[in-house]
Amino acid sequence: MSPRRPRVLYVTDLAYPAQGRRYGDEDIGLTSRLRSAFDLALCHPLDATALMDGFDAVVVRNSGPVLGYQEAYAEFRAQALERGTNVYNPLTGRADMAGKQYLLDLTTAGHPVIPTVDRAADLDRLPKADTYIAKPKLGADSMGLRVVPAAELAELPYGDGLLVQPRIDFQYEVSFYFVDDQLLYALYAPDPARRWELRPYEPTAADRAFARSFIEWNTLPRGIQRVDACRAPGGELLLVELEDLNPYLSLDLVDEATREAFVTAMEASVRAGI
Repeated sequence: MSPRRPRVLYVTDLAYPAQGRRYGDEDIGLTSRLRSAFDLALCHPLDATALMDGFDAVVVRNSGPVLGYQEAYAEFRAQALERGTNVYNPLTGRADMAGKQYLLDLTTAGHPVIPTVDRAADLDRLPKADTYIAKPKLGADSMGLRVVPAAELAELPYGDGLLVQPRIDFQYEVSFYFVDDQLLYALYAPDPARRWELRPYEPTAADRAFARSFIEWNTLPRGIQRVDACRAPGGELLLVELEDLNPYLSLDLVDEATREAFVTAMEASVRAGI
């Protein structure tokens, strides 16, 4: 008798209307490949808590911004931690998985990140700009994000969990895609106004070191992470976000060899935690 294959619950919102991205297509394609290694079932994020006990691992992928189902996600986290459920990515992430407090922590620690504050009293720590970005600490996918003129900064409701950053006239955005500590590919948006019109990007040694520094900072034992950065006017990279919960992977934009390498790395990474 052949040994039982690992059972994986794959959490995704196939119908989520992501602007410029097709969550459902990506997860259908990825699960079709992972089925060769696992007994796999898909479920909506609202069903994960009820179903997870029947599986060896729960893989959270394109499940949408948790701001839309905050109570259900909090219950999922609490129950998974209490039951010792094997969740992928592990629930120990320090970045977007835990909200955007990390942007403040990285700013304070002097890391190359877009300067961020959450109090009116700290506004003098930000570079001078004509406009600023205000966004909620628990936001995602640009939910709640708005552009604010400098003259209106002092009037923002900071006590409601708001972050403020200068609006940077960057050259382009670039994303680095990791499985565990391995950088598998990078993509960039040449036009700052078209965030999801991405092209392959060949990172320099300095780019790789920049991206890897945030993977090391996060200390996840395994998992999929996306390091989002922008090329500032001075040429340096600044961190925009570190996605460690359910980063979209844009796998349709890479070549077949890169997709195969990603699936192979992800399969091994998920299996390592079972």
